[in-house]
Amino acid sequence: MHRLHTQPKVVGIKQTLRAIQNELVEVIYIAQDAQPHITNKIKESANHRQIPIIMVETMKELGDHCQVEVQTATAAILKEMEV
Repeated sequence: MHRLHTQPKVVGIKQTLRAIQNELVEVIYIAQDAQPHITNKIKESANHRQIPIIMVETMKELGDHCQVEVQTATAAILKEMEV
């Protein structure tokens, strides 16, 4: 979870899904208390692309770790880009 403080990331369903589709994601965090109809597409996309998923207990906890002032259902660590 420390990586959410130190590495480039996206926060939220739309941004996470967009990053997955663009093949930019290294690992995904999903809050266990998020509604399944919201997170299922993220899980399916991650499983299809073999991206590791880390479950976090609550949306509040995930938001806190992402250093945002709102609860969040998902977040993703982005791959390091070579220049």
